[in-house]
Amino acid sequence: MNNIIFNHRSIRKYKEDSIPVNVLNEILHAGTRASTTGNMQVYSMIVTTGKDIKEKLWAAHFKQNMVLQAPVIITFCADFNRFNKWCQQRKASPGYDNFLSFVTASTDALLVAQNVALVAESNGLGICYLGTTIYMAKDIIEILDLPKFVVPVTTLVVGYPEENPGLTDRLPLEAVIHKEKYTDYSPSDIDKFYFEKENLELTKKLLEENKKETLAQIFTENRYTKKDNIAFSKSLLTVLSSQGFMHND
Repeated sequence: MNNIIFNHRSIRKYKEDSIPVNVLNEILHAGTRASTTGNMQVYSMIVTTGKDIKEKLWAAHFKQNMVLQAPVIITFCADFNRFNKWCQQRKASPGYDNFLSFVTASTDALLVAQNVALVAESNGLGICYLGTTIYMAKDIIEILDLPKFVVPVTTLVVGYPEENPGLTDRLPLEAVIHKEKYTDYSPSDIDKFYFEKENLELTKKLLEENKKETLAQIFTENRYTKKDNIAFSKSLLTVLSSQGFMHND
């Protein structure tokens, strides 16, 4: 498993080969063995293989072609719907219509997703997380007929790789580890920890293509802008309210 973790690559091009049922079932079962808050399992996995729904998901996920190429799309949802119904049918009154419960269920769903990703890769499959899930939650809810108390939080495309990209760079370990207590970063720390990333050939190419002075500007002005962050935040808060997770009084 160590080799799988240290050699992880996000795959964006896939073969048409289908995933054997027994392999897919093993992967999904691995998801259910993830840690979960209070053993409540407040998540659901929506497994999509059909062309029609995949095309709708492709449109929702900013028309990323890997959604059409990969044989399996798995949408991981924060799901208190099932648990709430169980409580009600067992003479218990659920109090899970609040933001904390959404965070709890989201954590469960993300832990499940990582288990699925690791076991998929151990079976020779490629995966890629889709961050567009949370941006386009409203559309995905409609496409997948998600009821109240269910919100999509991430998606994995899964299939046999048609490419073998290089490893993505990572910050040095000392940049993300704090011993005993959090130690804030000095200007020299920032310079040291981001030196390698800022001096990659890929970074130099990106700066030239985007006509920017620094890599940070590509993130703030091109990729993840304040304008988009605010717009998607408002959209997500509306979704959480309509799906029943904002009763915080």
